[in-house]
Amino acid sequence: MVGQFALGLAITAPLIMFSNLELRGVQATDAIQRYRFGDYLVLRIIATTLALAALVVVVLVVGYRGQTALTILVVGVAKAFESVSDLFYGLFLQHEHVDYMAKSLLIKSPLSLGGLGLGVYLTNSVVAGACGLAIVWAILLFGYDVRNGARILKTTNRESSGLMLGHAGSNTKPEAQGKMRRVRDLAWLALPLGIVGLLVNLYPNIPRYFVEVYSGSSALGIFATMAYTVVAGIKLVDSLAQSVGPRLAGHHAAGNDAQFRVVMFKAVGIGLSFGAAGVLLVLLAGSEILTLFYGKEYAEYPGVFLWLAIAGAIECVATFQYWTITAARRFVIQIPLYGLVACTSVVACIWLVPSAGLRGAAVACVVAAAVRLCGGLAIIAQVLHTLRGRVNRQKGTK
Repeated sequence: MVGQFALGLAITAPLIMFSNLELRGVQATDAIQRYRFGDYLVLRIIATTLALAALVVVVLVVGYRGQTALTILVVGVAKAFESVSDLFYGLFLQHEHVDYMAKSLLIKSPLSLGGLGLGVYLTNSVVAGACGLAIVWAILLFGYDVRNGARILKTTNRESSGLMLGHAGSNTKPEAQGKMRRVRDLAWLALPLGIVGLLVNLYPNIPRYFVEVYSGSSALGIFATMAYTVVAGIKLVDSLAQSVGPRLAGHHAAGNDAQFRVVMFKAVGIGLSFGAAGVLLVLLAGSEILTLFYGKEYAEYPGVFLWLAIAGAIECVATFQYWTITAARRFVIQIPLYGLVACTSVVACIWLVPSAGLRGAAVACVVAAAVRLCGGLAIIAQVLHTLRGRVNRQKGTK
């Protein structure tokens, strides 16, 4: 069941992330508020609907059957609710209400565990567990995120609380045409980040596809469990990085080179510290952690766990890099970077997984993360050079 659920996440995540178009990042770093929240919301709903339709096609074409097919589809529905909540997180970040997002995530974590766990416990079915997850995320969206989003919009007097339909009163034909034109322009602006989101979520899942093919669902369950233990730490770092994103965007938009550098280096330092601490913890007590949380079967793979922790440490730094690049509005350049990372992951898996199994898949994760880190450094160097040149030109004009 763990393997089926992990496969469901591995297949749905890239599709949903592509449909997300990374609108949370675009919105949170929209320092001049070029687009309304209603524009972001309409685009998110349209794109998510198309992603669910594509998911059905994938299930039919690949030929998944029975519980595996149902698990994939229900997980897709759950991720759709999560996708809309994600857009509200962008609104919270844009208006520096990190507390709203933090509380939502704090509520989400135990409820998600409860909904998934209760469904599996009562029915011994992973499909029922996925249904419980979808129900919980729907309740969180409409019961908490929408309410707080409406509160922010009402306070800022930009839009009415009828946010599910966009800007209130926009019923005339010119206004509707203007809205759809903004949605179209926003889609073109965010499309590169949608492709990036697809690649960012594809490359960590590539080793899981290879593990499932060469070692089976049970091995995938073990590998994915250890990987998600590391992902938990990366999620914490990602939350911190998102809170820094709007500030970086403000400094970049204002041409404040010095403050942009200070905030960026502090953020990267935090990511490095978290990553190093994780590797040290796994190095000292990896087997004990696996035994405590998952059982002796998982503790037989301490080397795999360590390689995954090293990959996670690199990802912690790369996460802050990603938000720095996004804050600088460098969207298109990320496509070749993550395309290279995904290709590297495929090549590494072809080379390592058939002969080294789970350890080979973990090493492939490290290789892909290292390529992402190096590519991100090159882009940031170019961003800093451009920003410094802009500052110097402004000084020369004065």
